[in-house]
Amino acid sequence: MSISFDEFSAHFSNEIREKTTFRGETTFLINPLEIERVCIFLKSKLGFTYLTDICGADRFTPEDRFEVVYNLFNPESKFRLRLKVWVNEENPVVQTVTSVWQSANWYERETYDMYGVIFKGHPDLRRMYMTEDFEYFPLRKEYPLVGVAGSIPLPEIDPKANNREAAERYNRGETV
Repeated sequence: MSISFDEFSAHFSNEIREKTTFRGETTFLINPLEIERVCIFLKSKLGFTYLTDICGADRFTPEDRFEVVYNLFNPESKFRLRLKVWVNEENPVVQTVTSVWQSANWYERETYDMYGVIFKGHPDLRRMYMTEDFEYFPLRKEYPLVGVAGSIPLPEIDPKANNREAAERYNRGETV
């Protein structure tokens, strides 16, 4: 069963930047400041009552560097839909959708913690995995694979560690 997006496309013609379909999956690229209105419409009019996931991606492009992906599901028709928004590195702000789906709270916090995307209007936007004073975002592409040297105070080095010299250098803030 498929869903017709004619009414949706007509209603949000100014907010939809692009529509793609690949292997039967439809994706809309949406204006980031209009995502909440779009989601309200999709939930109330087209039955996408289940927000499966929100995740981020670092496109590592000069413009529209970050992507926020919303995976939606309509339980009646069994239809899946993907929404995407792109935001710049200088102003990575997206309107929250926590008023539409409560489950967005957790996913948006996770995306903020890993990519630094700010969800405007989020009721409790704080870090989940990293400490509040940690100034880096671990899933950005420029983030070093072994972490930022000296960025987190590490525990004392285990005397049985295999590479004690490298661990000591890392704790001093040197690149290992």
